[in-house]
Amino acid sequence: MKTKEQIALQEVESESMKISGAEAVIRCLLAEGVDLIYGYPGGAIMPVYDELYKFQDELNHVLTRHEQGATHAAQGYARTSGKVGVAIATSGPGATNLVTGIADAQIDSTPMVCITGQVGSHLLGSDAFLETDIIGISTPVTKWNYQITKASEIPEIFAKAFYIARSGRPGPVLIDITKDAQFDTFDFTYQKCKGVRSYKPVTALDTHAVTQAAELINQAKKPFIVWGQGVILGSAEEEFKTFVEKSGIPAAWTILGLSALPTAHPLNVGMVGMHGNYGPNLLTNECDLLIAVGMRFDDRVTGNLETYAKQAKIIHFEIDPAEINKNVMADVPVLGDCKESLQALIPMVQKKSHDQWLGRFDELMKVEVEEVIDKDLRPEKEGLTMGEVIVSINKHTQGDAVLVTDVGQHQMVACRYTNFVRSRSNVTSGGLGTMGFALPAALGAKMGAPEREVVAVIGDGGYQMTIQELGTIFQTQAAVKIVVLNNEFLGMVRQWQQLFFDKRYASTEMVNPDFVAIAKGYYLDAKKVDKRENLDAAVAEMIASDKPYFLEVCVEKEDNVFPMIPTGASVSDIRLK
Repeated sequence: MKTKEQIALQEVESESMKISGAEAVIRCLLAEGVDLIYGYPGGAIMPVYDELYKFQDELNHVLTRHEQGATHAAQGYARTSGKVGVAIATSGPGATNLVTGIADAQIDSTPMVCITGQVGSHLLGSDAFLETDIIGISTPVTKWNYQITKASEIPEIFAKAFYIARSGRPGPVLIDITKDAQFDTFDFTYQKCKGVRSYKPVTALDTHAVTQAAELINQAKKPFIVWGQGVILGSAEEEFKTFVEKSGIPAAWTILGLSALPTAHPLNVGMVGMHGNYGPNLLTNECDLLIAVGMRFDDRVTGNLETYAKQAKIIHFEIDPAEINKNVMADVPVLGDCKESLQALIPMVQKKSHDQWLGRFDELMKVEVEEVIDKDLRPEKEGLTMGEVIVSINKHTQGDAVLVTDVGQHQMVACRYTNFVRSRSNVTSGGLGTMGFALPAALGAKMGAPEREVVAVIGDGGYQMTIQELGTIFQTQAAVKIVVLNNEFLGMVRQWQQLFFDKRYASTEMVNPDFVAIAKGYYLDAKKVDKRENLDAAVAEMIASDKPYFLEVCVEKEDNVFPMIPTGASVSDIRLK
C-alpha cells in the first residue's frame, strides 16, 4: 500500500496542473510527507491559509498563541518524531518572532522549515506596512534561506528546502514568499530534491582515518568516550552501543546526547560539562585517549580549552567539517555519517574491558553521591528539592517518558537525575539556552510521539515567557504533563550571584502569580504541592491522567546545583560545593 506522501507525489509528478502559488505551497508540503504544521496567520500569508483551509483533512494546522511558540513546537515535534518540523507565520513581526526558535534549531541541529509571508514584490524595500527583511535577519541563524517572488519558483525551492533541512547535519531553513507570488498561477509539477550543486551533506568516509582510530583505541590504556546528539541524529544508537560494549570504554554524554544510551548501562558514566558528573569531568584530564562521537566540543563541555584533555590523543567522529579542529585539535578526525563510521570501526576494534580505569569513575561517583546526590535526593531540609521531584517522576514513568526541559537549574537537575531507557527521550534547548522553550516544545514532542508520556519540567521564570501556550495545549487537548518547579527565583542566575557576586541578588527574585489559577483558567486539571508527604501522590495522579495536567511544586528557594565548573575554569576545577 502506498503512503499518503507517495500518492501526493505521484499526483503532482504525473502531469502539470495550473494552480496558485498558495495552493502550490500546500501541495509541496504534502509531497514532502508533512501532515502537521504550527503557525499563526496574518495578512501577508493569508492566501496560503485560505488554501490550508481547503486541505485541512490532509494537513493539520495547530494555531499557537505566539509565533515563537510555533517554532519551539516544531522543534519538539522534530526531536521526537525524527521528521522535519514546519512553522508558518506572516510578515514583519510575525516573521521576526520566529527568529529565536530558528536560532535555537540552528545551534541544536534540528531539521525545520519555516515559511513566512511577505509584502508584494513591488513593495520590497519601500518600508511598506509589515515589511521586514527577514532574509537578512535570518541569514546568520539558518542553514539556508530564500525569498520567492514568482509562483513558478515554489516547487523547486520547497524541494530544495526540505532536502537541505534534513540532510547531513540537520538545521532550519526559511522560505519567504511575497504575497503576489501566492496569488499568481502557474503550471505546477513537483519533484523531490536529490542533491544540490556544491552542497555535500556527507563527506565520503575515509577508511584510512577509521583504521587509524581503531589502532589508537586498541592501544589505549585509559580511553574515554564523550558522545553527543550526532549519535541520535544519525540513528546510530545500536552501532554506538555495540562499539561501547565491544571496546569496554567508559562513555559520558553531552546534554543533547542524553538518552542515546540507556542511563542504567554499566558503561554510561554520566554527564560532562559545567553541571555534569564529578568523575567524567575530572577524568577528562586523566584519560590517554578521548573519543568524541557526534559532539562539537562546546565551551560548556570543555571549560578552559587551554587545559582541556591536553594529555590525551583525540579522535573526533563528526559529520560537519566546520566542527573539526574548531575548538579542539583532533589527532584523528573521522569525517562522515556517524552510523557509517561506527559500522566501519566496530570490526577493527578489539574486544576489551577496562575494569581498573572504569573503577576510577566508580570511586569518584561514590564521592559525588556522598557530597551531592544524597543531599539532593534524601535531603534533611524541610523544603522540597528539585531532585526529589525528578525521582518521583522516574518512579511513575519507569524512565520511559519524554522529558522536555527549559533552561536553568531545573534543566541541569532533570537531566542529571532522569532515567532513560530509550532514545529521543530528552528534548531541551542546548546551545542557545532559550528560556520559554519547554512548554511549546512539549506540545510538539507529544504530537511527534503521541503514544509516549511527555513530561515538561520547567522553572517558574522560563515558564512565564511562553505561558500563553497553555491555550494551545487546551485547544489541542495534547496530554502534556507540565511540572513547574517554583523557587521564586531566576535560579541559575541567583546561584551565580551567590557564588561570584557576594549574594547581590540583582533582579532575580520573582513575585509569581497563582499558577494553578492560571492553568484552571485554561480549563486544565491543576494542583499545587508544597509538602514532601504530598509529592508522590500528586505525581502519580498527574501521570495517571489521560488529559493535559499542570503540577506546581514549591521547592527550596536557595538550593544550588552541584557539581559546577566555574566559567573559564578547567574541567579539573569542578566544585562539589
